[in-house]
Amino acid sequence: MPETLLDGLIWPKSLIGYDITLATDVQNLALDEAILADVEADPLMACLRIWEPTEYFVVLGRSNRAESEVNIESCQVEGIPILRRSSGGGTVLLGPGCLCYALALPLTEAHRALGIARLTTELMERTAAGLNEVLSDVSVRGTSDLVWDGRKFSGNAQRWLRKSFIHHGTLLYNFDLAKLSRALAHPSRQPDYRQARPHAEFVTNLAMDADSLRSNLFKAWNATPSACPAKLLEETRKIARSRYSSSDWKL
Repeated sequence: MPETLLDGLIWPKSLIGYDITLATDVQNLALDEAILADVEADPLMACLRIWEPTEYFVVLGRSNRAESEVNIESCQVEGIPILRRSSGGGTVLLGPGCLCYALALPLTEAHRALGIARLTTELMERTAAGLNEVLSDVSVRGTSDLVWDGRKFSGNAQRWLRKSFIHHGTLLYNFDLAKLSRALAHPSRQPDYRQARPHAEFVTNLAMDADSLRSNLFKAWNATPSACPAKLLEETRKIARSRYSSSDWKL
């Protein structure tokens, strides 16, 4: 696989790999928080997690406003929950046909020296390089999008703690794209390359199946499949109970 500029200098040589989807939308968001806390406590727990929702739900970035980013009435009619995550970034609709991933990694002085923008680009270039071994014309655009043939198939977000950070995102491969326009408003912030295109003209599915995407990500990040530890699942339950009992996090 072609190496990006700083491969081998800022990334762990190998990662723990979790391929686990929990029963509810709240639990799946909470598990991403739990793995970040795990790496904050122990950098050797650096990991790649992959999961796929079984139901549709909207996820707001930490500072997004549902009133401006979501077609709330449409979501109510279709029974689509609206949640909030702890990371930044834009609002997304998740559901079947959308593979989600999270990289929970140690945060070093080398990362801080690069800054968020450069670090994000380097990270996403590594993921894009892996995908380009199978496809072609996958590139990094905007702040943190992956694009194929000029259209977005992956949105991403980050959260930094003192000693760790999480980078998580989506990979659309068999998603019901028509639901995007019904559930989401036109975003209040958008990258220049979007050129004001509506969801239907801007977003696409990647021509790969779920199993191929999983194996591609694991290979790109040298992740070894592992069972998710019981302590992580217990911490996930605690986060789900405490955080998502608040109307600020589950609208």
